[in-house]
Amino acid sequence: VDTSHGISLQNGAVPGEQGKQEKSVKRGNWGNQIEFVLTSVGYAVGLGNVWRFPYLCYRNGGGAFMFPYFIMLVFCGIPLFFMELSFGQFASQGCLGVWRVSPMFKGVGYGMMVVSTYIGIYYNVVICIAFYYFFVSMTRVLPWTYCSNPWNTPDCVGVLDRNLSSRAALNITQLLNTTQKRTSPSEEYWRRYVLNLSDDIGNLGEVRLPLLGCLGVSWVVVFLCLIKGVKSSGKVVYFTATFPYVVLTILFVRGITLEGAVTGIMYYLTPQWDKILNAKVWGDAASQIFYSLGCAWGGLITMASYNKFNNNCYRDSIIISITNCATSVYAGFVIFSILGFMANHLGVDVSKVADHGPGLAFVAYPEALTLLPISPLWSILFFFMLILLGLGTQFCLLETLVTAIVDEVGNEWIIRKKTFVTLGVAVAGFLLGVPLTTQAGIYWLLLMDNYAASFSLVVISCIMCVAIMYIYGHRNYFKDIEMMLGFPPPLFFQICWRFISPAIIFFILVFTVIQYRPISYNEYVYPTWAISIGFLMALSSVICIPIYAIYKVCRSEGDTLLERLKNATKASKDWGPALPEHRSGRYAPAFSPSTESHLEVQPLQPEKGQNEAAAASPVQGSNGSAHSQDSRL
Repeated sequence: VDTSHGISLQNGAVPGEQGKQEKSVKRGNWGNQIEFVLTSVGYAVGLGNVWRFPYLCYRNGGGAFMFPYFIMLVFCGIPLFFMELSFGQFASQGCLGVWRVSPMFKGVGYGMMVVSTYIGIYYNVVICIAFYYFFVSMTRVLPWTYCSNPWNTPDCVGVLDRNLSSRAALNITQLLNTTQKRTSPSEEYWRRYVLNLSDDIGNLGEVRLPLLGCLGVSWVVVFLCLIKGVKSSGKVVYFTATFPYVVLTILFVRGITLEGAVTGIMYYLTPQWDKILNAKVWGDAASQIFYSLGCAWGGLITMASYNKFNNNCYRDSIIISITNCATSVYAGFVIFSILGFMANHLGVDVSKVADHGPGLAFVAYPEALTLLPISPLWSILFFFMLILLGLGTQFCLLETLVTAIVDEVGNEWIIRKKTFVTLGVAVAGFLLGVPLTTQAGIYWLLLMDNYAASFSLVVISCIMCVAIMYIYGHRNYFKDIEMMLGFPPPLFFQICWRFISPAIIFFILVFTVIQYRPISYNEYVYPTWAISIGFLMALSSVICIPIYAIYKVCRSEGDTLLERLKNATKASKDWGPALPEHRSGRYAPAFSPSTESHLEVQPLQPEKGQNEAAAASPVQGSNGSAHSQDSRL
């Protein structure tokens, strides 16, 4: 065996190999491990942690929501995060290239690209609104402080109106609350000035030029940070991933020192246990974990593909997942301490001042900030934090698309011209975002947020689990990870990947279908045609999977359908570690017929383990035995 092994290595040194090694050098790597962890933290911790999680928590039973949230994190979030990181790192390919593992499922990669495209389009619009608020906060008095502006209506009652002492203001507010809903200056500023909201999703009206300008600014910033790919973005994340924590802490300290803060925090944390039986709560917990960790967006695979082959991505995945969820909970304290203070000031319940969706970040919180001394400072800090949180995610969304395109074309020319690909994708993203800056833009933004990026992620993730664990074969995958990390995945992860995570994902899917309610925005109910567009967006990413699978089966060799299926799911010859020095064991380059037959053994056959033990070199035998001992442990 040893001599044949030696021969195979000599045979393996074909002229093409040298090119392969350089290609990975050309493809680029992270400067160091910290850059990868910070980028992934920046990717996972996004706007959702601030304007989605606290609101989901408050809507779904306060502290009771933490229970399904952490269960989903442990059994679904962390395992899928680890799976995607190890998958991308092993093959050093983007979300399309990794599917050499089972070419029939490459549609999953295309689905991820579609999801990333949708999210990338509307995410940058939210960043651009944050930019807009950031710029207008640079005044002595915040423009949404008083009701004396041209865009205000007679219903407007400020928390700080000039001619009233705060006690009188409080009485008048209570009086108004009995007669009609109080509208705050910040809400009128948001709806009537910033958005200049139209009455219907079909009535686009005009483009809001200030928002269009800010959208341009945010795309330029994203492009400049990615101009050299991960080489440049890896340096930027030292700031964008860490500074939000500084701001959060400043706001937290400011928040808890205010009167009424404790009430707000109790409202955020007090459990309503009856809600835990509601499927929607579990669905929300799962989708928040997915949404927040960025599973099935393709970004994790892409970021990990720039890692060194032997990097410990197991440790990274746990650090990043836990950091992300801790940030969500922490952000909730920051938000609710100030909301509690405002509710206390107005003499109302916290539920009256908390708002849904982006309204929390752009209406409720900015209004609460007007009550603080030197309010423009806190406002600038808050929106600067939102911008940085958004950019961290946006970098990775753009990099995912660019990497997928570059790896797919894969020739010398496009690798050299990668900057132009980035520019092209950024310009396209800007143009596609323009409709979201019109007067009906927020309706479209929420439609995309609710449909394009919610449960299609769950389907994609489920199919990815099944493809890797059952089609490629869990034994093969565990061996790949052992070859990369030096130890097989812990037993808990093996069980989660094979049974628990796919099962949880499937149940969530069923629950969501049962619990489905059409989307609405405040009092506005979306028309049927708009909801149909939402479903088409959700479907457009999932439909890639069967379409590509049918295409691949038709193009495969074989006389019967079964043979074609076998050939379409079989790992392609170039699957495996990218660099020749890492292609050891069953990936060792060899041209002997025995190895060829060895490659073609189907992972679906239960006797695969014995075949391999017979056909493999002693090294692999020892690996196998080490593996079995580990699983017993």
